[in-house]
Amino acid sequence: MQFWMNLVLVVQLLSALVMIGLVLVQHGKGADMGASFGSGASGSLFGATGSANFLSRSTAVCATVFFVCTLALAYMSNSRSGQTGNETILDKAAPAAAAASGAAAIPGAAPAVIAPAATPAASAASK
Repeated sequence: MQFWMNLVLVVQLLSALVMIGLVLVQHGKGADMGASFGSGASGSLFGATGSANFLSRSTAVCATVFFVCTLALAYMSNSRSGQTGNETILDKAAPAAAAASGAAAIPGAAPAVIAPAATPAASAASK
């Protein structure tokens, strides 16, 4: 399972980087085609309007791959935590050592009140 999560994460990162590059290469609607690809845009590889369609479709494909990878990572993460039980992170109890040191780390926080343990003398007096 860890192998698949790493593989999907790598694909997601690569698609994000390619999508960033494609967005940066594209020009705005008001920009002239000659500003990005030279003055002879009609004689370019994609034609006069072909590069805009190619770049926008490539960006859409990368966005779809990124979205699918995000959903796959969320599903795998949820199914991995579901194997140990149906607890959420809010249901899990905090460790006692972390809770005790965490309260002291908050400036201005009131000290925690700890109930005194029953001593043998106190239990003998109550009888």
